[in-house]
Parts: sequence; structure tokens; C-alpha cells
Amino acid sequence: MIDFSQHDQYKVMHGLLNERQWRLYVATEAKRRGTGGISQVAREAGVTRKTIRKGLQELEAEDLYEPGDRIRRKGGGRKQITAKDETLRADLEELLEPKGDPQSLVRWTTKSMSNLKEALKSQGHTIGETAIRELLKGMGFSLKANKKAIEGAAHADRDAQFQQINRTGKAFEAAGRPMISVDCKKKELIGNFKNNGREWQATGQNTTVNVYDYRSIADGKAVPYGIYDVVHNSGFVNVGIDHETAEFAVESIRRWWRNIGRDLYPRSQDLFIVADGGGSNGVRNRLWKMQLQRFATETGLRITVCHLPPATSKWNKIEHRLFSYISINWRGKPLTSFETVIELISHTTTKQGLTVTAVKDTNCYPTGIKVSDEDLASLSIVRESFHGDWNYTIQPQ
Repeated sequence: MIDFSQHDQYKVMHGLLNERQWRLYVATEAKRRGTGGISQVAREAGVTRKTIRKGLQELEAEDLYEPGDRIRRKGGGRKQITAKDETLRADLEELLEPKGDPQSLVRWTTKSMSNLKEALKSQGHTIGETAIRELLKGMGFSLKANKKAIEGAAHADRDAQFQQINRTGKAFEAAGRPMISVDCKKKELIGNFKNNGREWQATGQNTTVNVYDYRSIADGKAVPYGIYDVVHNSGFVNVGIDHETAEFAVESIRRWWRNIGRDLYPRSQDLFIVADGGGSNGVRNRLWKMQLQRFATETGLRITVCHLPPATSKWNKIEHRLFSYISINWRGKPLTSFETVIELISHTTTKQGLTVTAVKDTNCYPTGIKVSDEDLASLSIVRESFHGDWNYTIQPQ
């Protein structure tokens, strides 16, 4: 025998009847049950008490009209709220415009549903949040988040600099010489903190983390500086525990060369580095150039550097060929220790054959180190004729 519940009955009838017939049906059922019938049927059929009461009124009315093509009487149905409140739309549009002095840096608007409701109420309008949403949709509004699309003003030599980087890179690749992309990934707090992303878990099992991400309750911070070998599609991440300085950046490159680079390029006397224009490896960072000079002298390498033009850091190869996959690999996993960070980075792979090595750097890197004009002048820097501030070679001394 088929188990046909009361809920199933209402579901079937709702699909067969038009709006008026359905209203009369649930009203008849509520009337049959007597006291408490309206509430019972409302719960079971998933309708409002108002609908049932309206059906009861129609059942008791003497001028009950015959069913026909129309579902409602002519002129029936809820009137548009703007038809009853002529100034509502204009007042709502006014609230959506930014307020305050146009010359001020700070302007505000009451865009949340609760704020809009209260503001309209203060102007004498009676309207609920649901009605406000429907009205906004009818006016062409929708919920939208901020979209990252503005990079800043493009430099006049932006394209020319990318061509310079491509020419230099192709020359190094053709000669079998190392070409690396470098940058520092976002710093991460170590501890039982929320990590963005989700991962599959058994039903009933949840990973719980701290409510607050305060530095004071963390076990330290991880500073991952990455080196991406463009030729071999391999990554190296030096995970520091102190500050992101130029000394730390060059030490990360040094560790890559000692652990991996010199074995991959045993005959090379040159190294090509592509870096962002700011930060620890920035164009104007004097300590970056001084530390590269020391590294060049130690290894005998001629180090050619090309900086990405302003507002183009997202085009750095390390961002979308290494860092993005690291973020995917550790998504939804709390970084509870440095060992966890090292392991998750080291196990990052892709179908294209990416391999990653990660090491921990426990050195301290003090900030505020100054490089004098005399020290800068003593460096063996050969600058290119095109944007020598962006493109230069540091030779061993």
C-alpha cells in the first residue's frame, strides 16, 4: 500500500488547482477541522493564515462568483505599494545616493535593508524589508560585491618593459641559463586559525578554529618568499619567521641557488631575475641591490634584474604558476605549525609537472638598515639604456 501522507495530498492538490480553487480547498479543510484548524492546515499545506481566512470569507460570502477563466475578481490582487504611496520610490532613490559634503573624503549611504527601512519610516513610509527588496529589484538594483579591476594608472612604458622582459627571458632560455620569478607571498599567522577555502570531510566532522585571528595568540608568523624557475617549472619557498626585508629576499635566492639552482645549471655564469617594482625587492630598495652584489660576488654570477612596471604585479609568473597552487593545496587547513606550512607547500603539485621545495628560515632580519650614497656608488651595476632603474645587471666584484 502506498503511504500517502497529508503533506503529499496538499502537494498534489496544489499542483491541480488554480489560485482561487486552492484557497477554497485549504479553507474548506480548515473549516472541517474546527478549532485550531487554520493553524494546522497552514503548517501542513505551507500557506499563510491570511490565505486561509480569505478563503473562509469567500466561502461564507453570498456573492460567491462562479469559477471561470479568471482566478481573481476583476481588480483583485495586492496593489503596488508605490500606487498607495506616491513618494516612496523617489525617497528610496534619494536614500541610495551618497550623502555628505562632495568635497569630503568620506561620504556615506544607507544601503542596508534595516537602514533603508528605518530611514523610510522616519519619512512617514510604512514598508517592510521584503517589500524594499522587491522594489529595488524592480528599479534595476541588485546585490553586488566589490570587483578588483583597477590596477592604477598604466605607465607609458608598460608594454615596452614587458617586451624587454620577454626578449631577455627568451635569450636566457635559449642559452640554457637560469630565469627565475621572485616575490613574497602573503604572510600567514601560525596557529589554529581559519584558512580560507573548503575541503571534503565526513558528515558530522568539522574542523573548529579560533574565533579571533589575533597576532597576540599566534605561535608566530610565516613569511614565505618564493622563487619560481620558469625553465624547469619548479618552485622553491624559503619560509621565514621574522621580517620581509631585502636581506631576507636575497637570502631566499641564495638558498635556492645552493640547494637547487647550481645543480640544474652547473655551467651557467648568469642569472636572470624578474621581480615586482616594490617591496623587499623593489626598484628603489638600495639594500636589495647591495645584497645582490654580495650574492654575485660570492657565486661569481652576473645577475640581470628586470622589474615589472608599476601596477602589474599580478602578471608576475610566480603569482599564477606557484603561489596560486600553494593556496589551493592548503585551502581549508589551519596552519597550526611551521612544519605544517612546510609540508603543505612541499606537497604542492600540478598536472603540468610543478614541483616545490620548502625550507624553514629561522634567521632574524632587522629592519631599518640604511645604504649610503657611497655604498651604492661602489656597486658594480651596469644599467640598460632603456629604463636603467628597471633593468640592470650586477656583476661580481
